[in-house]
Amino acid sequence: MTKKTFFCFMAAIFFGMTWEGFPAAAVAGTDLRSVVDPVGRSVRIPEFPRRVVTLAPSLTEMVFALGAGHRVVGVSRYSNYPSAAQELPKVGSYVQPDLEKIVALKPDLCLAVKDGNPRDAVEKLERLGIPVYAVNPRSLDEVMETLSALGDVLGAWAEARSVVDGMRRRIRAVEARVAGVRHRPRVFFQIGVSPIVSVGSETFAHELITRAGGLNAAEGPEPYPRFSLEQVMGLRPDVIVVSSMEREQVFEQVRRDWLRWPGIPAVASGRIHMVPSDLFDRPGPRLVEGLEMLAAILHRELFDGDR
Repeated sequence: MTKKTFFCFMAAIFFGMTWEGFPAAAVAGTDLRSVVDPVGRSVRIPEFPRRVVTLAPSLTEMVFALGAGHRVVGVSRYSNYPSAAQELPKVGSYVQPDLEKIVALKPDLCLAVKDGNPRDAVEKLERLGIPVYAVNPRSLDEVMETLSALGDVLGAWAEARSVVDGMRRRIRAVEARVAGVRHRPRVFFQIGVSPIVSVGSETFAHELITRAGGLNAAEGPEPYPRFSLEQVMGLRPDVIVVSSMEREQVFEQVRRDWLRWPGIPAVASGRIHMVPSDLFDRPGPRLVEGLEMLAAILHRELFDGDR
């Protein structure tokens, strides 16, 4: 990109001007319709979007789950699932999207998350004529509602219905199994090592622990509370679940650290488990897989026959 072109691009972003190659009316000539997105914004989007950029890994997973992955032309960094998403152009992280790269891909629709994507970046894209449809799922039910909404946006109604129905069946199956348990184990869900960080009540992991028939030992208003070793010992968790470990050898070191404290019930019974973080903190269809995994960890006696 020449220096002159770059300055034209910046002018287009900050002043809503057009520049050669990236017209402010990015979807001119396309049939548009007005919709209200899940965060309450009125947006004019193409009747049938053909070039979609996803600004969060969760949105990438959702679009692919709806069978519309072939329409995705750019994704945010860390969009690692499905494998096909890893080959697509990256447009920065979800907290710092690269507007120049997004515009260069000439999308007719961007999908954003309210909790993460900067509002000013969304507004700049819209000033360039690129529609931005924003979502904000905060629970499993809202994830399914978001999938249905995206099915409408992408014209993938049947696919959305199938995905959501499948998720609901799997959730009901887990909840039916754990409904009659007499003991709900106390779970310490660890997402940080130094310092020790867990999950509070307003997180997906907390909801999955509860639905899986457990009790969150760290529940409370703080989303990601920090703990000292002594505080964890005082909580006396029955199960320790370690998330956000990039390599198995790192988990083994964390496990060895916990094994030094056999006074913790989870340590004494050998109930220290590693789980993939994407299944517990990424608001997409694979949260159900995380629920099933956690239920099998907490109530192995109910799920031994599934293996």
